[in-house]
Amino acid sequence: MEIRNLGASGLRVSAIGLGCNNFGGRIGLDATRKVIHKALDLGITLFDTADTYGERGGAETCMGQILGDDRKRIVLATKFGMPMDDEDVKVGGSRRYIMNEVEDSLRRLRTDWIDLYQIHQPDPRTPLEETLRALDDLVHQGKVRYIGCSNFPAWQVMEAQWTAKMCGLHAFVSCQDEYSLVFRKPETELMPASAKSSPAAFAAAEDEIVGHMNADHADAVQLYATRLLGQPAGDWKMTGIDTEGLDLRCGGAVARLAFEPALAAPGDARAALIALVTKARTRGP
Repeated sequence: MEIRNLGASGLRVSAIGLGCNNFGGRIGLDATRKVIHKALDLGITLFDTADTYGERGGAETCMGQILGDDRKRIVLATKFGMPMDDEDVKVGGSRRYIMNEVEDSLRRLRTDWIDLYQIHQPDPRTPLEETLRALDDLVHQGKVRYIGCSNFPAWQVMEAQWTAKMCGLHAFVSCQDEYSLVFRKPETELMPASAKSSPAAFAAAEDEIVGHMNADHADAVQLYATRLLGQPAGDWKMTGIDTEGLDLRCGGAVARLAFEPALAAPGDARAALIALVTKARTRGP
């Protein structure tokens, strides 16, 4: 497995990462354990989850129960900012919420630190400087090593990088967005904006590849190429392409078709993210 720097940061991650959005939800603890162990066997070190994954907390809880000493082997990324309740209280990027939610994620993940902590979506109700100052404090406290964003438009990524630079704060090292053979929107604004950022304030696009790991087979990984073969961009149905024992290092034709656009993306090295799905595809990272 190739290891790359995440954008212009010093954080080293596997070129292909594991999206953990179905842990504790569509798949249970035992199936999640098989997927995690298979990913580790394949040399994957980047594990991307979020507080909302697995029906609000389930994914982080499962990972905390499974990882054990393997926690030290991986780069653990999680996200915050999407609703964690139905009352519109546990949501957003305010200092108060961030300080509470990071403690909840640390508890669920059974770890003392998060390698990459990303705000999951923009919060129009909170000044961006407030969010960045709270995240900067978490870095100084040692609870978070690096920070990033997800689902931010290019202009807001640049605003965040400028704010961090002007205020002397830690800046985003990742900007996670959807990117595939069919969905190429990041190429028009997000990637050029990232490429033109200064090295000290670089927003690396973490390219999402839509894929599938079959949790029922610990010794075989199946990839279903989705939204390919001429399917319209709005069609989220699986194509059902099944490659038994697929080499995730992109040795097979289907794997190359799915992964090469991200692995060969222009600009600085980026991390390709496998979105883990079982029965249905969910939108967004």
